Amino acid sequence: QVQLVESGGGVVQAGDSLRLSCATSGRTLSNPDMAWFRQAPGKERDFVAAMRWSGGHTYYSDSVKGRFTISRDNAKTTMYLQMNSLKTEDTAVYYCATNGRMALSALRNAANYGYWGQGTQVTVSS
Repeated sequence: QVQLVESGGGVVQAGDSLRLSCATSGRTLSNPDMAWFRQAPGKERDFVAAMRWSGGHTYYSDSVKGRFTISRDNAKTTMYLQMNSLKTEDTAVYYCATNGRMALSALRNAANYGYWGQGTQVTVSS
């Protein structure tokens, strides 16, 4: 069993920064892909960023590119999402997810991930 726990969410003002963490535990996956998704009320779960654990290659949605940075710790047990220049449109529940290595085209689709955290709320006020 793979367990993911998000933390770091909160209420901030537009233009502020916030860092989310995703701690992993339990059984590890072989050469996993990991990602951040977000879901606003009444909307679908959308891709934010992803990282291939092997090699550390990163991928971003156009809406966050240049503002958000995905990273990991040295032990490769925790994933981070540094969010800068936050906008009200970034308000959502943020989830971390993981799966075995996938095709690049599959990284952006939530349905392709088998393991999810519980989510952490990020609220950006104007």
